Amino acid sequence: MQTTVASSVTFTGTGLHSGRPVRMRVMPAPAEHGIWFKRIDVTDRDNLVPAHWASGVPTPLCTLIRNDAGVEVKTIEHIMAALAGCGIHNALVELDGQEVPIMDGSAARFVDGLVKTGVRELAAPVRVIEVLKPVEYREDDGEHAVWARLEPSDGFEIDFHISFPDRVIGTQDKHLDLSNGNFVRELSDCRTFCRRADVDAMHKAGLALGGTYDNAVVVDGDAVLSPGGLRRIDEAVRHKMLDAVGDLALAGAPLKARYVGHRAGHAMTNKLLRALFDQPDAWRLVECDPETARRLPGVGVRRSDLPMTA
Repeated sequence: MQTTVASSVTFTGTGLHSGRPVRMRVMPAPAEHGIWFKRIDVTDRDNLVPAHWASGVPTPLCTLIRNDAGVEVKTIEHIMAALAGCGIHNALVELDGQEVPIMDGSAARFVDGLVKTGVRELAAPVRVIEVLKPVEYREDDGEHAVWARLEPSDGFEIDFHISFPDRVIGTQDKHLDLSNGNFVRELSDCRTFCRRADVDAMHKAGLALGGTYDNAVVVDGDAVLSPGGLRRIDEAVRHKMLDAVGDLALAGAPLKARYVGHRAGHAMTNKLLRALFDQPDAWRLVECDPETARRLPGVGVRRSDLPMTA
């Protein structure tokens, strides 16, 4: 059955890019509603923005959606990953600003709040987007290829490859089956990361004004500058997988597919979804059979699955 949150849950924090305080409330919604964002600070035009790939505006630093009235919500990837990873199909997310709060740079606090609140089943079947043939989007950045692919699978899987010059990150590869709460256990506490040189450049450009060593893993060569160091030795690639879960949630329904990302990011994943839906023979929307339903992300999640950092 489709689900929504059992009751409203509120999060407060700071916007990563603006540095301004933000209050966000995740509220129950009826079956077939999907995930929508509502900018309560906007009163002169349509302030509802659908969390859907067609509303996505490809950007390199975060996931941004925009409605036809020009109202935007940015940095939605972590709350979208938390909703998808907790198996929540319908919700209204109210914000009093443009950005989702960055919290600690992961999805852990969102997951914690959602699991504490709980989910409520709705009288409608879950449908999944089944990928029928491989679809790939590729770009060449000059020295290395950057690409992402969706291909058929019996469930929802992610493979990811990253490579960075900083020795503390280096080259990392990871595969995960995201069924039965693995998102909560394996990815939800993994924080966004960046190089100190990139932080300095962004601040000089007036970007990431709310970024601190407490809401990102900042690295420099073989050193981790953020307090407490890494939560997991491969936290960087796990966070890229977390981002991919959130970005893929803009498909509009759970995916029955394997996602492969090779140095991919937010913009590429959005372009991949556009490529998928441009090919009607590459996918179909199907009602979940019992076996598929049992393997969906979020099924069977318990509070004991939450990382200690939440």
